[in-house]
Amino acid sequence: MIIVLLKTNAMKKIVILLLVAVFLSTTAFIYVQQNKKTEAANHPRIEKAIKELQSAIEYMEKAPHDFGGHRVEAIADSKKAIQSLKMCLEYRAKEDNAKKK
Repeated sequence: MIIVLLKTNAMKKIVILLLVAVFLSTTAFIYVQQNKKTEAANHPRIEKAIKELQSAIEYMEKAPHDFGGHRVEAIADSKKAIQSLKMCLEYRAKEDNAKKK
């Protein structure tokens, strides 16, 4: 069936373009992930803060009490803090990539 679809030049071009797009997006994703790991290694205190906040969230979610009604807000604030810290590392990765070009 695929062979029949690939008989026209237009279809061949579309398939090739799709394959190239998949390859490039996968390569870009891997590159970004490697940069994030590098930035985490360059900024260990930020990475440690992220892990500590994640641990605190897990603890609060499993806790048998609601910390005087503050648990839900504390979990939400901790998740926001994690997101902000990750954005800091992503920014550094983008800046470092821009310098390499």
